[in-house]
Amino acid sequence: MNPLQRSKCWVAGVLFLAAAWAQQPPKPESNAELEHVLSQMDRMAANFHTTQASFVWDQYQKVVDETDTQKGIIYFRRVGNETQMAADISAPAPPKYVLFTDSKIQLFRPKIDQVDIYNAGKDRAAFESFLVLGFGGSGQEMLKSFDVKFLGSEKVDNLDTAKLDLVPKSEKVRNTFNHIWLWIDPSRGVSVQQQLFAPGGDYRLAKYSDIRLNEKIPDTVFKLKTTSKTKIVSPQG
Repeated sequence: MNPLQRSKCWVAGVLFLAAAWAQQPPKPESNAELEHVLSQMDRMAANFHTTQASFVWDQYQKVVDETDTQKGIIYFRRVGNETQMAADISAPAPPKYVLFTDSKIQLFRPKIDQVDIYNAGKDRAAFESFLVLGFGGSGQEMLKSFDVKFLGSEKVDNLDTAKLDLVPKSEKVRNTFNHIWLWIDPSRGVSVQQQLFAPGGDYRLAKYSDIRLNEKIPDTVFKLKTTSKTKIVSPQG
């Protein structure tokens, strides 16, 4: 898979984050555990301003039995009623940048000096709910877009986490990804790992570390370093 294909796979994944997995109804104690985790997320969301984290994204394609890995730093911040996101993808080279502001996803590839723009349009609210999944989004907001179940406690890099199963309420997104697992650090109410499964057997595993909450993030992080010569492309027409 070439760098452009990897980037487009990531953008597609961000646009349509969703999950579906048939499970037996949770036990009563699981409901209590779920309520506790959702409450922690609610408290975190109420005080959310910014988040910064290092990431490793593994994109697996079943048809070729191949995994492509991307690494970098991701940033979130709340501006008014909008949540903005910026991702600095440093590996593999050459570097790339992804920015979500004003209902638009922009993919900037400095090496060819080109920005691809994808408009979220009327799906902005739904996209934002997926964008902040585990990063600033409240548990109650998550319940509006997903049916959520508690799957138990699990260690991730020696950290005790709560593993959640999310089933999307939107048929549209279920047709793109049919399964999400979300690992939440209950003490902070944030996600440290996510796994998204596509109907055909593909998946994307995202791991987050060095998570920093509510620290100052420069405004320049949320601006692409383009020039008057940068080519602007809108694949959606």
